[in-house]
Amino acid sequence: MLSPKQEMTGKFLKAASLAVVILFFSCSAKAPVISSIDPKIGRMGEIITLTGSNFGEERDESYITIAGVAPTNSSYHSWQDDMIVLRVPELGESGLVYVYVNGKKSNGVLFSNSMTVPRPVEGEELGLQPRITSISPQMGAPGTLITIIGNNFGVSRENAGVYFSWDYDSGTFNPYAVREPEFIEVSEMELGYEYWSAREIRVRLPDGAISGNIEVRTIHGKSRPVFFDVSGVPGIKTFREKRSYIVSYTVDIRVLEATRPNSLYLWVPKPVISPSQRDVSLISRNLQPFVEDYRGVGLYKLDNLETDENQTINLSYRVDVYAVETAMRPLSVRQEETSLYKTYTQSTVLIPGDDQNIRTTVNLIVGREQNPYTRARALYDWILNNIIITESFSSSVDIIAALEEREADPYTAALLFTAMARAASIPCVPIAGVLIDRYGNTLRHYWAEFWIDDFGWIPVDPAMGAGAITTVDAVNILPQSIPGSEETYIDYANYYFGNLDNFRIAFSRGEQVLSQMDSRGRLVFHTQSYSLQNIWEEATGGLESYTSLWGDIIIRGVY
Repeated sequence: MLSPKQEMTGKFLKAASLAVVILFFSCSAKAPVISSIDPKIGRMGEIITLTGSNFGEERDESYITIAGVAPTNSSYHSWQDDMIVLRVPELGESGLVYVYVNGKKSNGVLFSNSMTVPRPVEGEELGLQPRITSISPQMGAPGTLITIIGNNFGVSRENAGVYFSWDYDSGTFNPYAVREPEFIEVSEMELGYEYWSAREIRVRLPDGAISGNIEVRTIHGKSRPVFFDVSGVPGIKTFREKRSYIVSYTVDIRVLEATRPNSLYLWVPKPVISPSQRDVSLISRNLQPFVEDYRGVGLYKLDNLETDENQTINLSYRVDVYAVETAMRPLSVRQEETSLYKTYTQSTVLIPGDDQNIRTTVNLIVGREQNPYTRARALYDWILNNIIITESFSSSVDIIAALEEREADPYTAALLFTAMARAASIPCVPIAGVLIDRYGNTLRHYWAEFWIDDFGWIPVDPAMGAGAITTVDAVNILPQSIPGSEETYIDYANYYFGNLDNFRIAFSRGEQVLSQMDSRGRLVFHTQSYSLQNIWEEATGGLESYTSLWGDIIIRGVY
C-alpha cells in the first residue's frame, strides 16, 4: 500500500509525463496547408470549400479567417483533416484565407468578393474615373506581360500606375482585427510599364505581387478591382517582421568664393521603394526640391549663393522595412532573354562583367551548369570560401584587384558578386544603404539581388554571409542548434543567400545614372557612399569654391 506522499509523487509523475506527451505532439504537429479554394471568386454568404492537409479530424479550437475576420461557429458546415466547408460571412470582404490549428498558421489563399469584380461595360460610360473591362491573361508569375483593356486611363501614364495585391506575414494574429488590403505598384526598375494609352495598358507582373486584385490609379481616382491569380511561381517569398524607422540626414554647404550668377545642384538620395521596403513617406524638410523625383533621387537647386553664405538641407523620412525569406524549387527555374535580362546582365564601368579575369573565374566556378539559381549559389559560395571579406572599407574600389588579391570589403564584395553574376548571364543589381544596430547606429553597407524569371529578385549579402560585420548588432535570425550541444549558432552563410534581415535601409537599387544639368557644370562624385549614383553635386556659373558635408544617416525612432 502506497503512503500519501508516494501517491502524490505518482500523480505528479503521471501529470508531468502527460504534459511532456502533449508538448511533444503539439511541437511535432505539422502546420496546416491549403492547396485549393473553391470558388476563388464568390458572393458573401455562400459556401466555400478548402482542400489541403493537416486541418485535423475535428475543429475543436481551430478556426479560419477571411480577410482578417473569423466566421462564427455556425458558419462551419464540416471539418475534416483534408477538407473544410464553411459559409463566408455576410459582411466579409475580399482577402486572404488562413487556417489556424494548434497555434500554427497555414499558407494564405485569396477569396475575392464577386461584387468587386467589374463586369464588361456596355454603352457609353460617364465620368473620368479609370475603368477596367478585361485583363489577359488572368493568371501568371512575376514578369508575365499583362494587357489591361478599359477606358479613362489617360493618353500617357504621367502620375498614374497599376497596382497589384501584396501581403506580409505579421507573425501575430487578432481574429477581431480587419487588416486593410495592401498593394504594390508595377516596377520601373523591372521595366514593368510597356505601353500606356487611354484604352489599353501593357504591364509586367511585379516582384512581390500575390493573388488578388488589380487596380489602375490615375489623378481622377482608382478603378474597381479585378482579380488576378499569381501562379506558376518556382518558390515562395515571404515578407515578415515589419520594422518602421524614422530616418534623418543633412547636407551642409559653405560658400568660400562666389559671384553671380551661379547655381549649385545637389542630388540627394531618398529611401527606395521595393517589395521589402515600403510606405516611404516624407516627414519634414526645410527646402522644396527643384525636381521632386529625378530618376529616383531628389534634385535640389541653390541659386546665386554669396561668399561666406551657409546653406543646409534637412530631410526626415519614415520607412517600413520587412525581413525577406525565400524557398526555391531549383528544378522549376527557367530563364528567358527578356528586356530585363538584357538590361541587368550588361557590363558597366562600375560592374565590369565582361572583364576577362572575371569571366575566366566564373567559367571555372559554374562549368556547364545551366540553372541560373544554382549558378548564383555557386558564385556566392565561391566568394565566401575564397575571398577574405573585411569590415573596414578599403581606399581601393577596384573589384578586379579584389578578385586577384582575394580580399574585399562589403562594397567590393557586393559589386564583385554582381559582376560575376552578370558574367554568368544572371540579371543582378547592387544595393546600397545602411545597416542599423539596436542602438540606432548606422553603418554604410552593400548587398545585391539577382533575378529569377517567374519568381522575382532574390537577396544576397556576401559580407554578412561571411560574418564580416561585427560593429552592428544587426542580425536576429532564427538560431540553429548544434547537434549534441546546448549552444546555438547562426548560419550566416546559408541565411544571407536568399534571405535578408530588416535591420537595414536601402537608398539605391542598381546604378543611379544621372545626367548633369549644365554641360559646363563641375561635378562631384562620392564613392562608397550610401547610394550608388554617378553625380552628387554640380556647380555652375560663378560658384568658384565651396565645401559640402553630407551627414551620416541618423535613426530618430524605431517602431
